[in-house]
Amino acid sequence: MGDYGPELDTSVFIIPGVVIKNREDRLIVLNQVAKSVVQERRDKHATHVFSFQGHSLTGINNSAWKRARATVGLIQVRVHDLKHTFGRRLRAAGVPLETRKVLLGHRNGDITSHYSAPELAELLEAANRVCASESGKTPALVVLKQKALIETSITA
Repeated sequence: MGDYGPELDTSVFIIPGVVIKNREDRLIVLNQVAKSVVQERRDKHATHVFSFQGHSLTGINNSAWKRARATVGLIQVRVHDLKHTFGRRLRAAGVPLETRKVLLGHRNGDITSHYSAPELAELLEAANRVCASESGKTPALVVLKQKALIETSITA
């Protein structure tokens, strides 16, 4: 993780392509909410943000994730659904397609977009837009589908 100074007031992560589906290094820009979570976790483990009993976590689909979903009544929500919600909120906040692609880690076959990739400051501003109350924070489509499934199974 790198800190990018007071001018941006945030941190970013570079996730190596060897652990990414499309095999490309992925830049993760922290919005203000994500930054506060990471700041709270600093110095609890030497190399990882999230750990349990001194051991780094290498996956997310663990008992803690499953317990958290059960606690809030979202048993069917997958980690990938959170990415979809982020993408929808970026769009609702008026973030341009090119910037959304970079923030979501989508490949872009357009060579023009490749050379005009958004600057880090623009990515940070866009990521923070989803934190604003006017960003279109509505229940995710996945949550609505889940509620419909639950209601259908109750009435069946």
